[in-house]
Amino acid sequence: MRVLTINAGSSSLKIRLLDHDDAMLRSADLDAPGGVVNDDDIREALKTCPRPDVVAHRVVHGGTRFTTAVALDDTVIDELEHLAALAPLHQPKSLSALRAVSAALPDVPAVACFDTAFHASIPPAASTYAVPRAWHERYGVRKYGFHGLSHAYSTRRVTELTGAIPRRLVVAHLGAGCSLTAVVDGRSRDTTMGFTPLAGLVMATRSGDVDPGLVLWLEQHEGLTPAEVAGALEREAGLTALAGDGDMRNVLAAEGRGDDRAALALQVYVHRLVTLAGAMAAAAGGLDALVFTGGVGERSAQVRRRCADGLAHLGVAVDAGANEAADSSVQDDEITGASAPVRTFVVRAREDLQMAAECRRLLGASTAGLGAQE
Repeated sequence: MRVLTINAGSSSLKIRLLDHDDAMLRSADLDAPGGVVNDDDIREALKTCPRPDVVAHRVVHGGTRFTTAVALDDTVIDELEHLAALAPLHQPKSLSALRAVSAALPDVPAVACFDTAFHASIPPAASTYAVPRAWHERYGVRKYGFHGLSHAYSTRRVTELTGAIPRRLVVAHLGAGCSLTAVVDGRSRDTTMGFTPLAGLVMATRSGDVDPGLVLWLEQHEGLTPAEVAGALEREAGLTALAGDGDMRNVLAAEGRGDDRAALALQVYVHRLVTLAGAMAAAAGGLDALVFTGGVGERSAQVRRRCADGLAHLGVAVDAGANEAADSSVQDDEITGASAPVRTFVVRAREDLQMAAECRRLLGASTAGLGAQE
């Protein structure tokens, strides 16, 4: 089964065509400034693409209704549009790409794969906020969690590398957006993002956790509108606010030049990463394996080392040489230090492979024994 995966991000649209054995047949990254994709660019990119059997779309929010991949039809799309209110900065981008690809490939069936779905297994103790009951019932207020496709793939990949599902795993997806997930026996038990993708770790432009009283104070005492507060916390906070730059490579370089702002930004980033990784380990009941993925997680040996140093009390240690040499563009690597009881891995983020697997599972097909169709 030939699967075309569509992954709409904040600044690009990733198009991948996978053959029945997951070999990459085509790959294209289209610019999407502000998350807006040019429909003509999509049509042009798909012109030379072999015809897929199915299109898999990454959709950020599935709410409580969609906890597995689902075939797309008008009814499902209407429901996804209603869910845009829960993810106004992310869901519209997914739906825009969906419409554009469907127009270009009107006769190809489409499937939605959800970033929230992997976290449907989080127990009520972890997903429930201590807020008025009416908010739960009327607005669906709860922890949803995000980056689920990445966390699910990392869990599957580490299982392949070790030959068994790690009993207690923490996955660190560190990119422009960052999140941690506690995984027990292959199932999400807790995660750092919550009702929105704004919660948890310090990110490139997002604040991560802040006191909700701060938001109220800014609105009540400083006269900021909800839109102004939301815009600042989403696009003007995180490393951008602390260091003046949201690119981790530039922040590390600035620290190396003696920049005090960059040094503090990294201290805040690593402090939040270590303390929340400890919280995820607690949610998992301990720690047997740690995975780094995402752009920063895959490429920054310094961030991995600092995180491991902060988690030494849990048994995490990385081999200095293996950590420096790890290159996820070539292969996934184990970087566990000698005698460390917790195994540590660097895994390339492959949401496209997870989406393809979910499509095949939904449609009752396996990767084995199915030839690609022309």
